[in-house]
Amino acid sequence: MERRTRGPGAGHEVRRREIADAVLAVVAERGLPAVSLTEVAAQAGVSAGRVQHYFPTKQKLVEAAFERGNELSAARIRSLVGEDLEGAAPRTVLVVVLTELIAYDPETRAHMRVRQSFTALALTDESIARRMRADYARFHDQIADLLRRDREAGLLSAVVDPREAAVDLVALAEGLAYYVLIGVTAPEAARDRVLNAIAALYP
Repeated sequence: MERRTRGPGAGHEVRRREIADAVLAVVAERGLPAVSLTEVAAQAGVSAGRVQHYFPTKQKLVEAAFERGNELSAARIRSLVGEDLEGAAPRTVLVVVLTELIAYDPETRAHMRVRQSFTALALTDESIARRMRADYARFHDQIADLLRRDREAGLLSAVVDPREAAVDLVALAEGLAYYVLIGVTAPEAARDRVLNAIAALYP
């Protein structure tokens, strides 16, 4: 049973998640430009003042949606892998994690729209850029570790540099993710290109 907490505690976090989910819903239906305190409040079924209490600016709303999208994405990855990530085959995790970046339904499209917007904000906001650099460093490390484990097991070509390959794979997946969002590439084609890039690393 979940332990209850007093004060802001659990209830506070639940309300923040509900508002973040409302942001994702607005983005899924009408895109990020439609996000406002009023629109998010209507979607969440609360007052604009309540939204502003938790997230005083649109940027804070976008940040919350970005974090919530990552949380939901992590849950989908765990569900798709079907077991503890540490116990799963590295290549299986690699495929799921990278193809999850390609929007394929309203939920993932909303997440990737918010993610792309958050990335765009980093071009003019150093605090966000600093956070993005840290996020990417962790992400690259995680992908590199998966590749390193398969190389040590003899499943990956010995000439592959896990770190360099990790950066290349993430860059390819995220670039294709952007193409999918603006209609340059179909989701299925983008997914196939990511799968082909992964397969090329394995002898």
